[in-house]
Amino acid sequence: MSKFAELAKINVNQHTEKKGNLTYLSWAWAVDQLLRLDDTAGWEYRWVGEKPYAQIGETCMVFCTVKAFGKDRTAQLPVMDHRNKAIANPTAMDVNTAMQRCLAKAIALHGIGLYIYAGEDLPEGASSDKPFSDIAAPNHKRVPDEVWDRTAPDVKAKLQDIADVVIAELELNGGLKAMEVLSTYDLEADEKVAIWSRFDSKERAAMEPHKRKKAA
Repeated sequence: MSKFAELAKINVNQHTEKKGNLTYLSWAWAVDQLLRLDDTAGWEYRWVGEKPYAQIGETCMVFCTVKAFGKDRTAQLPVMDHRNKAIANPTAMDVNTAMQRCLAKAIALHGIGLYIYAGEDLPEGASSDKPFSDIAAPNHKRVPDEVWDRTAPDVKAKLQDIADVVIAELELNGGLKAMEVLSTYDLEADEKVAIWSRFDSKERAAMEPHKRKKAA
């Protein structure tokens, strides 16, 4: 097994955080894991003149290269808000946040937590359970937040109400009961993907082991 394949199997769900509609891997945890696995690893940001970012109109793009396991891998990331929108005329704090997140993304290119950026909820082989309904079917492997953004307002309201019921059940009776409640709703394929974005990383982690694909 390649080093990348080995690292890509690590379940990082307990080390993510949710900001708005986006899920991020903790950069501090990612750095900690990287250096434990390769104490010679290092990283650097691309500077354009005297700035650690490239100016694109009123917005900016940061770049980070992580050198580890004998390879250099470079990630890029816009300076953006929690809605995944590029920030016009960002502050130093905005740029600093983007640099930290870009570092985590560059580390992910070596395998650690890469599945987060592909919209997956668990790494390959982390669970023998099949995913809830059709969420993980090949033609539905889309980012839940992006599907949510394309969802009609009235459908969003319906899905949010369902999510609130499921979260309440989760808090009272745990992940298995929460998934049983969620499975009672007759949702379209896009709705099944979109509703997953309504749960934070801890809620997903609690329900994930109890996902089941409905019998045809």
